[in-house]
Amino acid sequence: MKNKTRKRVKYTDEPMNNVEVISDFLPSPEQLAFKEETVKITIALSKSSIEFFKEKAETHRTQYQKMIRRLVDEYVTRQKHLSR
Repeated sequence: MKNKTRKRVKYTDEPMNNVEVISDFLPSPEQLAFKEETVKITIALSKSSIEFFKEKAETHRTQYQKMIRRLVDEYVTRQKHLSR
């Protein structure tokens, strides 16, 4: 295996042209800590759907139930927006 040397970055005080400042789009720590009220339900889903979500959840290191909840929440949000 070849040992690649990295090219050293040289920083200067030259002016930067065409810089665009964007607004902060990240949620605040308070928003990240916010826990939405949930209601426990029992639902029967197809085996293939559950297997799909479990596989994806493992890949992304999260809970499959949380992925399903977010999917349903996103669906509701979009449907509410469309019905206005």
